[in-house]
Amino acid sequence: MPQATETILEIDLNALAHNYKYLRAKLQKNTKFLAVVKAFGYGSEASEIATELATLGVDYFAVAYAGEGETLRNSGIETPILVLHPLPVNFDVIVERCLEPSIYSRKMLTEFIDYTKKKNQNSYPIHLKFNTGLNRLGFTENDLEFIATTLAATTSVKVRSILSHLAASEDASKKDFTKKQLKRFDVISEKISAALNYKPLLHTTNTSGIINYPEAHYDMVRSGIGLYGFGNDSEENKNLHPVATLKTVISQIHSISEGESVGYNMGFIAEGSMKTATLPIGHADGITRAYGKGKGWVTIHGQKAPIVGNVCMDMIMVDVTHIDCEEGDEVIVFGKNPSAEALSSAINSISYELLTAVSQRVKRVICRK
Repeated sequence: MPQATETILEIDLNALAHNYKYLRAKLQKNTKFLAVVKAFGYGSEASEIATELATLGVDYFAVAYAGEGETLRNSGIETPILVLHPLPVNFDVIVERCLEPSIYSRKMLTEFIDYTKKKNQNSYPIHLKFNTGLNRLGFTENDLEFIATTLAATTSVKVRSILSHLAASEDASKKDFTKKQLKRFDVISEKISAALNYKPLLHTTNTSGIINYPEAHYDMVRSGIGLYGFGNDSEENKNLHPVATLKTVISQIHSISEGESVGYNMGFIAEGSMKTATLPIGHADGITRAYGKGKGWVTIHGQKAPIVGNVCMDMIMVDVTHIDCEEGDEVIVFGKNPSAEALSSAINSISYELLTAVSQRVKRVICRK
């Protein structure tokens, strides 16, 4: 790749393909693979990511909201798309664009059945979401009779899958909790399948579940963060390749004298003569103020340059006293080294947050390294 000349987010489709193939190799031959491409493809570029994964043979996509699914359809994606958090106001979009809602409550089930009846739908695919311990969205075991009775009285919908979500599959100390979730899911799915007289797909494992609980792959697995290069484990991260690399450039270099301040609110006072570089990236681009005052850093010519003072909306200043650099030089914010996980850990955050925070005003560059 040529050197960056502005702030860009490089999206490496070869890294994506590697991650997909690595995770897919952990599955049984007939286990389906659902790729999660919500939040602009975890901050990258959802349509490009989905198009590549569709070419590679992914079986399902998942998005958080209906609008994200509509965007994929507008990009030519024909693969089934699960909407994880549908809302009644979006039923028109869901049905018109052949999206498949995750139904998580009695109210949602009743309202969607009423809607599909009015639209003269027959066997419209839905997914039943059960809460087995995350306590976020989902039916409980107490809803089983209501679900069975409601579904028996209609032909407008048909259950495509039964799903739940693991709360701590990456944490070995929470293994007993995860095992309880899986047992609860087994009981629920068996009862629902018996009441339906047909067997929907079963899925509950996320990326960490794929890696740590092979016995729970069921009929399909879901992967989000793993596809983008992170396995929630330092050893697994070695087997995955970061898809996104955030780059910028040096706009200007300043010579700072002892006692001078840098940035808003005099957030930094020089203790001696030094050099700073101003970069065209700030909290409006996803580098939050929490990274200021030396907590965060960038890499210039392979060397760390700590952030000096407060992060501005559109700029940061970094200490380059010890680095031989000049205006126009390329700067790495995160990528392979440092990774998004390493940088996010500096403020006690996680890679998910940093990746998805990258502003849409940052230019996306699709590449194959």
